[in-house]
Amino acid sequence: MAARPNMPRPIIVKKIIEAPHAGHHGGAWKVAYADFVTAMMAFFLLMWLLGATTEKQRKALADYFAPTIVQTKMESAGSNGMFGGDSIVSADDYPHAAGQTGTRSITIPRDVVGGPKEASGRESERQRFQQVAKSLMERVQSKGELKRLARNLRFTETIEGMRIDVVDDADFSMFAIGTSQLTPEGARLFGEIAKPVAEVTNQVMIRGHTDAAPWSAKAGTNNWRLSVDRAEVVRHYLEFRGIASDRFSRIEGVADREPYVPSDRFDPRNRRISITLGWRTAASN
Repeated sequence: MAARPNMPRPIIVKKIIEAPHAGHHGGAWKVAYADFVTAMMAFFLLMWLLGATTEKQRKALADYFAPTIVQTKMESAGSNGMFGGDSIVSADDYPHAAGQTGTRSITIPRDVVGGPKEASGRESERQRFQQVAKSLMERVQSKGELKRLARNLRFTETIEGMRIDVVDDADFSMFAIGTSQLTPEGARLFGEIAKPVAEVTNQVMIRGHTDAAPWSAKAGTNNWRLSVDRAEVVRHYLEFRGIASDRFSRIEGVADREPYVPSDRFDPRNRRISITLGWRTAASN
C-alpha cells in the first residue's frame, strides 16, 4: 500500500529518568570537602607552630603577617642598640621640625657619679640634660612594671634643647586608641618623667604626634585635634605631678606630618609625645 504523500511525520518524545542516587555524583560537595580539609591543615599547622617556636619567633611571624604593627629593625634610631631596637645613644634620622632632616643624640657618660662639671653656657646645659636623661632611665629601669618601657624613651639634642620622645609600639600605647585618655602604663611613665624634669628650670615644650590612621566623618574629630588634645593632657598631667605652670612655653600638635617611620605612616611608633627642655643660653655651636 503506497504511503500518503501529505501525512505528517510522527513526533517521538524520549523521557530520561535519573536514578535516585545520581545527585550524589555532583561537584558541590567536593568543593566543600576541599575547603574543610584546607582549614584543618591550616589549623594543625598553627598548632605545630605554637608548639615548635619560641615567643620571639611567634612575634616575628605575627609581625610578618601584620606589617603595620611594628618593624622591629630599622636602619636608624638604634637598630643594633642595647634595647633591641633603640638606644639612648643611637643616631636619629627622623625630622622633629619642619625643614629638619636629622639631629644629634645625647651620649650619657657611664662614669658620672656627681652633678654636672663646673662649666658655663651651652656645655653646662648639655651636662645637665645628660643628667636628666640618666636619672630618668635609672628610675624607669628600677621599676619592675616599667622596666620594659625603657626602650620607648628617646633622648635627642636639638636646636631647641633636649627632646624626650615617648614612643608607642605594638605592645605599649600611652593613650587609649583614638582618644586623649592616658592608659595606666602611660600615666605611670609620665609620672616618672615629671620627677627629673621638675628638678631643672628650663622651659618645657610639648608636641603631640599621631599615625595616619583615618577618621570617619561621624567621629567628630581628626588627627590634628587628637595630637593637640594629647599634648594638652600630658601638659596638665606634668603640671599635676609638680612642674610649674609658667615653665610651659609651647603646646602643639602636628598630627601625622612628622612621622617617626616615614616609610610607614601607619606604624604605631609614629604615635608619640615629644617633651623638649629648652636651652637657656643662646645657640653658639
